Amino acid sequence: MATANSGNDRSLKFCFEVLMEAARGKILLIDDDPFFLKILSDSFQETGFTVITASDGVEGVKAYIENTPDVVISDLIMPRMGGVSTCMEISRRAADNEPVIILLTSMFHGAPHEHEIPEMGAKIHIPKSTKALDIVIIVEQLLARKRQQRLTQ
Repeated sequence: MATANSGNDRSLKFCFEVLMEAARGKILLIDDDPFFLKILSDSFQETGFTVITASDGVEGVKAYIENTPDVVISDLIMPRMGGVSTCMEISRRAADNEPVIILLTSMFHGAPHEHEIPEMGAKIHIPKSTKALDIVIIVEQLLARKRQQRLTQ
């Protein structure tokens, strides 16, 4: 038998879930490989992030403008607009409110690394062979650092 509170409980749970997703942040994933996009998208959603996807750079720039995500993760090689041009265009449009921009590539197989200044449009380069959960952890760390830097400014 349902009680009067069961509807309120569901509403509170839904509100809590919406607030948690907002607190985690929005991720824009740009990749022309639907399988990889699904795996990465699922990993971020399972950890509470809001995920927006695009299948190429042109769609990615449009999605960035419409959603202003906290993090952009782009594949390097894609049709219509490649990852370098995509990252540079998003960075240009973001001006002073630049998201964390990450370039994924199968072109190298070393450890993920960060550059002092953007290289190929992004400061962070991650091999596509990196496990999806490891990418989520890297993003969490980068967002935590960005929040901390804002607090100390």
